[in-house]
Amino acid sequence: MAAPNPERIIRERMTADGAPSLIVEAFLDNMRRWNAGDLGVIPGATLGDLGPLTRFEDLDESDASAEEAIRHTVVIKLNGGLGTSMGLEQAKSLMVAKNGLSFLDIIVQQIDALRTRCRAPLPLLLMNSFSTDADSLAAIEKHHPGFGNPGGLPLAFCQHRVPKLDIATRGPVRWAENPALEWCPPGHADIYYALQTTGLLERLLAEGFRYAFVSNADNLGALLHLGILGHIARRRTPFLMEVTARTDSDRKGGHLARSQKSGRLLLRESAQCPDDEADAFQDIRTYSLFNTNNLWLNLEALRDMLEATNGLPQLPLIVNRKTVDPTRPDSPAVVQLEAAMGSAIACFEGADALVVPRFRFAPVKTTDDLLAIRSDLYRLGSEHQVTLDPQRVGPPPDIQLDPRFYKNITDFEQRFAKGAPSLLHCDSLRVDGDIHFGAGIRIEGDVHLSHPADTPTHLADGLRLPIPVVQDTPHSG
Repeated sequence: MAAPNPERIIRERMTADGAPSLIVEAFLDNMRRWNAGDLGVIPGATLGDLGPLTRFEDLDESDASAEEAIRHTVVIKLNGGLGTSMGLEQAKSLMVAKNGLSFLDIIVQQIDALRTRCRAPLPLLLMNSFSTDADSLAAIEKHHPGFGNPGGLPLAFCQHRVPKLDIATRGPVRWAENPALEWCPPGHADIYYALQTTGLLERLLAEGFRYAFVSNADNLGALLHLGILGHIARRRTPFLMEVTARTDSDRKGGHLARSQKSGRLLLRESAQCPDDEADAFQDIRTYSLFNTNNLWLNLEALRDMLEATNGLPQLPLIVNRKTVDPTRPDSPAVVQLEAAMGSAIACFEGADALVVPRFRFAPVKTTDDLLAIRSDLYRLGSEHQVTLDPQRVGPPPDIQLDPRFYKNITDFEQRFAKGAPSLLHCDSLRVDGDIHFGAGIRIEGDVHLSHPADTPTHLADGLRLPIPVVQDTPHSG
């Protein structure tokens, strides 16, 4: 009997699942590269000097080029995340982020404000996953009735799904206990395929749109900025990545680099770093800038790049090793073949990067991040922009909440039922143990709270931490 042919099996499964032929071919190409040992590794020795980069502070938000460009711009939000790491079973963007508003509420209100101020159509396109599409659209219809896009453009398009590969067989994994777990998103670089297979790229160009601002839905600092738009329009930049200074909390984030061979900018993720260079990769002085995942695309340049590659750009492969059921370490080992959206920077001649302040990067990946956003560290402006309070000096504090009691959003909400503490003057906060916070607590400097007992403890309302030490007044004489 002939041995099973993994490629044939994958082609049949993906076709039966409704995957367009472009997606099938892209996935099979990635699988062949993985089988050939191409793990997308980028050694440090192949990288050159970044050279000078434009800084956000040098841009003019009243740039005249932006007045015309804004009428031809769309905003795309990556909205495929479920937030399962925080115990959520719906789109993470539906979670309360600030002042009782969800991420999606704030995004919609930001777009409405920009449309009014700039007198521009400014379509909003959500790139949803097969898990977030229905919930997100239902939430907009319920909470923002009448909100939509001009010209009948849809509010959303869906990214594709691809099989997880069984490490033992190198074929698509089977998991009868929950067949949905046999599939995964192919990484946010799927945007370049989804814009093609849905016909959206062609339609946007036909309707006169020329620029797209793309960012993560959980990054409320990523607001469309007219100064950046004018900058790329005037310089005819095909692709621009916003980067910001790495801090200790960003040591594992993808950093900006430049290829010695091609001279082009590139993005190197931690999974693309050789094992023996892990320490060097995390050196924030050697590699000082990382990707915020705020990208600006010239849609005509994107079309030309995709046509030149027959719709299949060669993006560095990211091989994520997991178990088929993330909650079951004893379930079969799998790989998820992915690619990063920002890695396409290497596909464009003349692509550029812009060094931006930290306030344009405020993502929520954990409840640690959520506590910061909900606190007084961040403000919600008149146009629903989320920015660091101007009184804050330096980057946000390092926050580490005990995952036993705070990782799950339900547990987190119980322990901060009276609201987030003041973190405006906090340098770092570490919480070990089951601690419930009262109302109006102020945390300043470096604070480490530890409660090893099995029963929870409660911090009193209005507490100031650390508790000030009152010095005795020296006596004279």
